[in-house]
Amino acid sequence: MKTIKLEHSIVEDEYTRYVCESFDIQDTKKTIVEISNNLNYCNSFEWNIGVVYGGSGSGKTTLLKHFGTIQDVNFDNKKSLVSNFHWLNPNEACALLSAMGLSSVPTWLRPFHLLSNGEQYRAKLAYLVSITNDKDVILIDEFTSVVDRDVAKAMSFSLQKYIRKMNKKIIVASCHYDIMEWLLPDWSYSPLKERVEKHDYLRQGRPKINLQVSRCESKTYDLFKKHHYMTQAVNKAFKFILFEWNDKPIAIAVIGMQTGRGVGNAYRDSRIVVLPDYQGLGIGTSISNFIGAICKNIGYRYFTKTIHPALGEYRNHHTKIWRATAYNGKIRNDNYTGDNKWKVLLRRKSYCHEYIGDAIDGYDELLRSIDIMRDLKQFKLL
Repeated sequence: MKTIKLEHSIVEDEYTRYVCESFDIQDTKKTIVEISNNLNYCNSFEWNIGVVYGGSGSGKTTLLKHFGTIQDVNFDNKKSLVSNFHWLNPNEACALLSAMGLSSVPTWLRPFHLLSNGEQYRAKLAYLVSITNDKDVILIDEFTSVVDRDVAKAMSFSLQKYIRKMNKKIIVASCHYDIMEWLLPDWSYSPLKERVEKHDYLRQGRPKINLQVSRCESKTYDLFKKHHYMTQAVNKAFKFILFEWNDKPIAIAVIGMQTGRGVGNAYRDSRIVVLPDYQGLGIGTSISNFIGAICKNIGYRYFTKTIHPALGEYRNHHTKIWRATAYNGKIRNDNYTGDNKWKVLLRRKSYCHEYIGDAIDGYDELLRSIDIMRDLKQFKLL
């Protein structure tokens, strides 16, 4: 069995003498730690993601250093987050942050120190992933140790998707085993088990996420509005639908009536906002599909418009669920005389679609009139 031996000389003083005498320590000159190291086996097969796991003091960090230097990240807090990725062009920097599950556009413009713990952690991951050469191994110590466990699952899934897409190699050290089915590692290693374990059986995609859905009052949108690229106030008469994961609010959908010649009974999306900590899991697209399905069930059409590329391209590719409208991919030339910010948005190329997928029964109450919902007290108040 191969081991890494760490030796340290004990400096004699009244404290070390007390410990050695009180607890009958035999070797009073040095302390030795041996860590099992059979990691060379992972070089015998192709892989992208490895995990070194174990409790505190098990030697995870030492084993991680077996593969190279663990790099630190220092962001310039005078600059916006996206500006710290200066070795990439602006489009590449935005694409990288989105791929790592940090796709909240307002977040890109904030300095690092104003981000949440989850956002900071994703930003650090994006930084390390992008500066590491393709031939080198990305090393991450204490992976997800400082974030909520549901957030840890979300960022683990986003990370593994990007690593495999770019065919990079990464090894993370963690004391948490709950990330395994989200990170989907090719191998893992525990100093206690003293062997590399291959995880071909994990190649099944991410676990299902069960969201709780409820109708909520318009003021609930205050939790989400700063994370949307359109910051204007929304119409309080619109319908606000809240989505929660393990009793934590993570997303909201805001829909209103669609007007226009020949449209008939129809709704349109005004906002779909997923909190940054939970982006990268496909929650936004699932919510969009869900809203379209419940609208269709009551005989209403559902139209969407966005300039967000991830959501727009998803709809472009899923032609059995979404039909592109006449304005899809085009820049409108309407004579608009309102707010200048809205005018700018109208002049940008937008993704415009109508939902044509299947209907879902059993959620009609989410679309009841606001007066009926208040009378039945079916609001989720936060």
